[in-house]
Amino acid sequence: MKTLIRNIGTLVTPQGKEALRGEHQGDVRVIHDAWLLAEDGIITKIGEGACPCEAEQIIDAQGKLVTPGLVDSHSHLIFGGWRNNEMEQKLKGVPYLEILASGGGIHSTVRATRSASSEELAQKGREALNEMLNYGTTTCEIKSGYGLNTETEIRQLEVIRQLNDTHPMDLVATFLGAHALPKEYACDREGYIDLLCQRMIPEVADRKLAEFCDVFCEEGVFTAEESRKILLTGQQYGLKSKIHADELYPIGGSQLAGQLGAVSAEHLIVCTDEGIDALSRGGVIACLLPATSHYLNAGYAPARKMVEKGVAVALATDYNPGTCPCLNLQLVMTLGCLKYKLTPEEVLTAVTLNAAAAINRADVIGSLEEGKQADLVIWNAEELSYVCYRLGSNLVTTVIKKGQIVKGGPDEKAC
Repeated sequence: MKTLIRNIGTLVTPQGKEALRGEHQGDVRVIHDAWLLAEDGIITKIGEGACPCEAEQIIDAQGKLVTPGLVDSHSHLIFGGWRNNEMEQKLKGVPYLEILASGGGIHSTVRATRSASSEELAQKGREALNEMLNYGTTTCEIKSGYGLNTETEIRQLEVIRQLNDTHPMDLVATFLGAHALPKEYACDREGYIDLLCQRMIPEVADRKLAEFCDVFCEEGVFTAEESRKILLTGQQYGLKSKIHADELYPIGGSQLAGQLGAVSAEHLIVCTDEGIDALSRGGVIACLLPATSHYLNAGYAPARKMVEKGVAVALATDYNPGTCPCLNLQLVMTLGCLKYKLTPEEVLTAVTLNAAAAINRADVIGSLEEGKQADLVIWNAEELSYVCYRLGSNLVTTVIKKGQIVKGGPDEKAC
């Protein structure tokens, strides 16, 4: 079926099939009085002025701003329970690693996730995805990591697959069995790493349940050398590398990412100059999470310096129950401008094309170009800067996924 989006006031999009770096981070194409034609969910033509094309479905953008659909390249969306009970500790300044050591933090989520059924996890995940979609997110990466045993890690990944098959959004799965050391292995680090490398990773790869392998490389969690072993094992089984690095302490995670050619390194709040250089040399995408810094009242990653040193920057929500219960990628965009000093154009690239590259999808999504998937957002705005300016508001009027309206408009689809 042909779908025509006409009467677009301004169409703004990055271009290309790979991440934009350095001075090109903010390179975007701007077309005024634009139209876009898609056939069977794929963009076939983009033009300006009067559209000579005919289509079975015509969508009037009413002179508004149109951008690519947003891509959330870092989330922990499948979990049991909540952690609002930790708010008082955080207000008193108790550090996360101290909460973790006392049995809270991720350990409480692990207990809740292990006890939840697949149906409960799927329903909770579906509700979160619906909210994401309402904010303009059309593709989302989801990590496991709240099972920390073979059975529950596999169950999380199976739920992600189920939701990908049934929800309008596209989902990309990452195996994060190395999210923490489970309580039952507190005195046997090598035993858990062996479980990850000898059983979990092979089974995940054999069942094709994930595309990436991630590890939390952090003081009190996994060392750089332990992370190296886990990620290299993942690579041996065909899982591309991601790494949680330099969130609390710079213990070598960003350097490891550069050495291993990881697709992305994530958090990077305390990334050093040496770490930034390693990311740049290794072509690693820096996936930054400003809403987490905001929620934890922590520092912010050196995004401006990363851009200046040629590192491609992506932005994501980090949605999770403990350190960032935020599904609003629009809020992340605003924080990207205010806290990272990125321009609106650089921010748009960070939540579209660069985010798509961080999940190995830049060849099919992340920009509005012929041959790419027709994923786009119509905004209640006339200029891109207005979207970044409006702190906390949802300015989405219509979300189109694969050429079909999935949010807003007369054909809104129930998820």
